[in-house]
Amino acid sequence: MPYYLGIDGGGTKTTCAVGDESTKLVTATAGPSNIVRVGAAQTRESLQQAVRQACAAAGIAPAQVVRTCVGASGAGRPDLASAVREFLAEILPTPINVVGDMEIALEAAFGDDAGVIVNAGTGSFAYGRNRSGQTHRVGGWGFAIGDEGSAHWIGREAVSAILRASDEDGSVGARPLAKALCKNWGAASLIDLARAANSVPPPDFSSLFPAVAASDDPIAEEILKCAGTELARTANVAVKRLFAKDEAGPVPVAILGSVFRHSETVRDVFYNELHVLDERAEITKEVVEPVDGALRMARRVKSLNR
Repeated sequence: MPYYLGIDGGGTKTTCAVGDESTKLVTATAGPSNIVRVGAAQTRESLQQAVRQACAAAGIAPAQVVRTCVGASGAGRPDLASAVREFLAEILPTPINVVGDMEIALEAAFGDDAGVIVNAGTGSFAYGRNRSGQTHRVGGWGFAIGDEGSAHWIGREAVSAILRASDEDGSVGARPLAKALCKNWGAASLIDLARAANSVPPPDFSSLFPAVAASDDPIAEEILKCAGTELARTANVAVKRLFAKDEAGPVPVAILGSVFRHSETVRDVFYNELHVLDERAEITKEVVEPVDGALRMARRVKSLNR
């Protein structure tokens, strides 16, 4: 029986799925493998660990895999795509197709059909394809200057808001959200939190997202609402660029990423705001799993780039 691998290499985790001709059999996760953010050594370790764990869970050897498709951030750069392919080729004697993370997400959501995907994970972007086959990306410019509504953005906004509140009210450090942020980074005080936030290299703001999502603090609630609004605006730009204003019919929109998955507030605000911006938007509330698109592409693609 032929087996296929689909891999979603993200900034927070790497997901590998093993499937046969029609079924996803198992998935496994490892650490981050966004080579731009975590470097070559971490990317190699995470990719290989995810593959080994997935194959072991499926009860197969890597040599039994027929084809592999990996969606990776930065795959448009030949040097980065080549590095990802080489890391996997060390343990997989199969054809390996390296494509963009946006491509596997679009495949998972719509197959060959038209639509817009909105990602809110470690980073954020919108990406879509219209009925003529044209594609367009919005956002995804990186944590230093963009990625609005992402886990990184939410964590950074939370630290900033808590510190601003402390300027107005010296007792803000006793708030549960402030304590949760400090605990996450091992900071003994808000001063230590500020120092950590301004350190070089920058800290992992995205690690603070779970604390914000779980908090009932009004500051957290407002940040999550703002994230939903920012993501709706990003989606709306993609819809406008791809689908003419006078074009009839619904525009399918799908969501993916940890922020949508773990924050009902973000999902609800996004849904309502996007409908206000463009009533044609037909949003599927189920969060898409990009690795399913990678697995589907591994099954289908015959001519691969190895």
